[in-house]
Amino acid sequence: MSSDFTRREILKSASLAAGLSALGGVWSAGDASASRLSRSPNEKLNVAHIGCGGQGGSDLGQTSVHPMVNIVALCDVDDARAAASFNKFPDVKKYKDFRKMLEQSKEIDAVVVSIPDHMHAPAAVMAMKMGKHVYCQKPLAHSVAETRVMQETARRHKVVTQMGTQAHGTYASTVELISSGAIGPVREVHIQTDRPSGWWPQGLTKPAESQTPPATLDWDLWLGVAQERPYNSAYLPFVWRGWWDFGTGALGDMACHLMDGAFWALNLKYPTTVEAEGDTLLPDSAPKWMIIRYEFPQRGHMPPVKLIWYDGGKKIPADITEGVKIENGSVFVGDKGKLAVEHTQTPRLLPESQFKDFKFPERTLPRSPGHYIQWIDACRTGGRTDSNFDYACPLTESVLLGNVAFRTGKKLEWDAKKLRAANCPEADAYIQYHYRNGRKL
Repeated sequence: MSSDFTRREILKSASLAAGLSALGGVWSAGDASASRLSRSPNEKLNVAHIGCGGQGGSDLGQTSVHPMVNIVALCDVDDARAAASFNKFPDVKKYKDFRKMLEQSKEIDAVVVSIPDHMHAPAAVMAMKMGKHVYCQKPLAHSVAETRVMQETARRHKVVTQMGTQAHGTYASTVELISSGAIGPVREVHIQTDRPSGWWPQGLTKPAESQTPPATLDWDLWLGVAQERPYNSAYLPFVWRGWWDFGTGALGDMACHLMDGAFWALNLKYPTTVEAEGDTLLPDSAPKWMIIRYEFPQRGHMPPVKLIWYDGGKKIPADITEGVKIENGSVFVGDKGKLAVEHTQTPRLLPESQFKDFKFPERTLPRSPGHYIQWIDACRTGGRTDSNFDYACPLTESVLLGNVAFRTGKKLEWDAKKLRAANCPEADAYIQYHYRNGRKL
C-alpha cells in the first residue's frame, strides 16, 4: 500500500497546504477563517464530540462538567453504543457522520476525537482545517505519515491541541528526578505493558463470513477510510485494536502513555534505529507479543538512549526491576541508579537501600490542573498544553515505527528528515496507507 499523499506534500509546508485538501467529495473541510480562535475569558467554549461510546463517553463526561463548556453537538456511528451519552444531552444535535456535523454546526469551537485509530487523522485534520481546536485520543494517528500531517495542520491553523494521554502530568516528578541527576545520565529505559492479554485478542486471521450489522450501526461510516470489507462482530467494539486496518495493537494502545515519561524526561524525539521481534507475523492482526528496541541519539549533554518495549506477557528482566512489580510502567537505568515508575504512581529509586535517605528534589515544574481542563482553558485563553501536537506527534511517530519494524522484519535505520527507513524501502507500505475510494488528507 502506497500513500495517497506524497512524502513531498508531508515534508514541505507549501505542498502541504495544497495536499491537505478534500477527503474526497463531501470529505472536504471548510476554511479556517470561519473559526473562533479569539475568545473572551468569560465566554463559554462550544465543544463537539466525535465518538460517544466507550472512551468517548468517558471523554464527554470530563469535558461536560467544566463550567465554561457548552456541549453543542455529538456524533457516533452507532446509536446503541452512544445511547447513554446521547440520553444525557437530549437537546443537543446528534449526528452519525462527523463531516456533516462539522459542516453544519457552525457554532463549534473545539472537537474531541474519541474513535478508532484509523479515523483519528481524518476527523482531526478536517476539524483543524476548519479552525477548530482538537483533543484527540492516543495514538494520535494510524500511520507514521499521518502524524506529520497532523502536526503541520495544527501549526498552520494555529489551533490548540492535546493528545489524550490523561496521565501526562503524573510524570512531572519523574522528570524532576531525572533532571536532578539522582540516578545520573540515563542510557537505557525498559517499558512494559500487560496488554493485550485479557483485554482484546491479537494474532488473528480475517473472518471469512459476512454478518448483518446491527440496525443502529452505520458500517460504512465506521469503516471510514479503511478498505471495504463485510461487517463482522470480530472487528468491534473495542476489539478493533488488534486489527491492523483499524488499530495499532498493544503498542499503539499503551505506548503513548508509558513512553511519555521517557520522552519528556529525556527530551526524546525521533529514533535512529528500530528493531522488533514478536509472535507470528500475520497480514491482518497484530501479534500476541512483541519486544521492540529503539535507539535514540545524543541530545545535547544527554547520552544516547536505548529504549526497550515489552508487551503480551513479555517482561522487563528481573535484574533490572530488582523485585519491583511492573505491570504498566518503566524502569530508567542510569549510571548511579535506577528509577521505577508504574503508570500514574509515585516513582521509586532503586536499589532502595542506596536511596533510603534520599530527599526528593524541590518542584520545578508546574502541575497540570487536569488534562482536559488544561486543554479547555488553553482553547479559551490561548494558553499552552503539555501534550500538544508538537510534542505528541514525534512521540506517536516513534511508537508506530515499532509496528513498522515488526511488519517488515528488519531493523529500521530511520531518516526522520526524509520520513523513510533508509535501508528498508518496503517500510513505505506501512509508513503511509491507501485510503479507500480516493479519499485523502
